[in-house]
Amino acid sequence: MSHSLRARAALSHLGEVDPALGVLALWCKHRDAEGATRTYGNTIIYGPSFMSLGVAEQVGLMAHHVLHVALRHSNRQVAFAERLGPTFDATLFGLAADGLINETLLLAGHALPRPAVLVTDLLEEIGKPAASSVQALTEWDTERLTMALHASVEQSEKARKFGRSRDFSPDLVGGTAGDEDEAPSAADWRSQMVHALEAGRRAGTGIGRFGGILADLAPSRIPWEVQLRGLLSTALSDVSQTSYRRPAARWIAMASQARKAGTPEPVFQPGKTRDAFRPRVVVGLDTSSSIEATTLLLFCQETEGVSRRSGAEVHLLAFDECVHAARRLDAGGWRSLRQNPVRIGGGTDYAPVFEAAMRLHPSILVILTDLDAPFGPAPRFPVLWVVPARGAKEVPFGRVLEVDA
Repeated sequence: MSHSLRARAALSHLGEVDPALGVLALWCKHRDAEGATRTYGNTIIYGPSFMSLGVAEQVGLMAHHVLHVALRHSNRQVAFAERLGPTFDATLFGLAADGLINETLLLAGHALPRPAVLVTDLLEEIGKPAASSVQALTEWDTERLTMALHASVEQSEKARKFGRSRDFSPDLVGGTAGDEDEAPSAADWRSQMVHALEAGRRAGTGIGRFGGILADLAPSRIPWEVQLRGLLSTALSDVSQTSYRRPAARWIAMASQARKAGTPEPVFQPGKTRDAFRPRVVVGLDTSSSIEATTLLLFCQETEGVSRRSGAEVHLLAFDECVHAARRLDAGGWRSLRQNPVRIGGGTDYAPVFEAAMRLHPSILVILTDLDAPFGPAPRFPVLWVVPARGAKEVPFGRVLEVDA
């Protein structure tokens, strides 16, 4: 651990009032610098304003940044920005991370500089209220909450307005500082969190009393976009077919050897040939479903990427009780989809989209839907159901990929 002069007294008090955070603080770097107090990778940078706070608030602010480091929020912000691309807003990620941390610290009895962003207030503002602080911390991690804040322009503006009302400014610098070549890895931090929370639990004070409830401790399963990429790539892979029009290389060598030796030629062995059929993805978009705009954008980006790498055709069938729009997307149609969105609303019937897909002879049919309709008989091609997480129904055929919007 490296100490800053500004942080020295607060470090001592933090270990006394919260053993778990005291342990985690030993793994952080502490530096003095100009500007605001902020987190940069595994380094906490203390600005001049830190010294103007009372001791209790200094300890609370230090605890806030120790949790930013231990939960790897700087690195996770970079990874999330890569997922969303140009639509990513660091302010919304910061609001989500700060809200979860501050709620945790207040439950643990820490003082925080006011006004503070709390996740329960933030959820109330965007129309997703939680019954209690514990429920909010149990159900939401930073990535999931950030995605909810990006869900629509209206939602994002509500969150930014809330942040301004709390004098919020981002305190995360994405990535790592230049002197962190030997910094703890993600696995190191997970291990340290376990040990620290156990120390706090034994002491009966601080975040150790309830830290195990935090969804942000184990935020991410594999992002659903990565799973979608793998499923589509598998479905579109070019599989060699047996062909009796060409001999196997092994048979040619054996026949040549037999002729030289004057022995009987081996039984003919067919070779392999590439399938000349171009793979084809058909995307069925249920326009009555609860797939949100940001989720649809990520889906389009991943499908477009797979299409470009595999050379597959991609066809969109937008449907409700009938197929009301059909577009070819791999030949520049993605841009037209963004500029001219399809209609929304109506009921849901899967039979018309199955019939339309059958005429296209797809390698795979991917349906974005909330599963709110009878399934009918299974079609004669693979089906991937892409559905909103939490509450997905059982399906009688095909695979299900849950997307957490």
